[in-house]
Amino acid sequence: MRFSASPCPEHGAVTPYTLVFITVLLLFVGLAVDGGAKLRAGWEAVGVAEEAARAGAGQIDLAAAYRGDDFVVDRGAAVRAARAYLDAGGHSGAVGIAGPDSIRVSVTVTKPTWLLSMVGLSSVSATATATADLVSGVEGPNR
Repeated sequence: MRFSASPCPEHGAVTPYTLVFITVLLLFVGLAVDGGAKLRAGWEAVGVAEEAARAGAGQIDLAAAYRGDDFVVDRGAAVRAARAYLDAGGHSGAVGIAGPDSIRVSVTVTKPTWLLSMVGLSSVSATATATADLVSGVEGPNR
């Protein structure tokens, strides 16, 4: 029995179609996983911004309230409370007063990527802004 010195030309060969298919499949999986990370970052940014704004809006000026004046946000305490909320969660953001009785918080959340990190994009981020108003009474102010 004699063996051929040259193997079958198709034996063990990976066709270009297979390489393209695997590459496209990995791209779809990567987009699904890393796209999910982008969505999670957005949802987290919205939630953190809203909660930090609420924490700030809950800081009323007690001296004015005890005098019988309108309920207004204590600006200094509101900013401190919102920043404390952000710091406790390990988030960075901007906090500012949006009006006489409201506060605005902007937060950016960053999440690491899985497949996109192989092509140089190591993270995705999302920014959200929320404003909370101080409303007194059961149904709100009569303005």
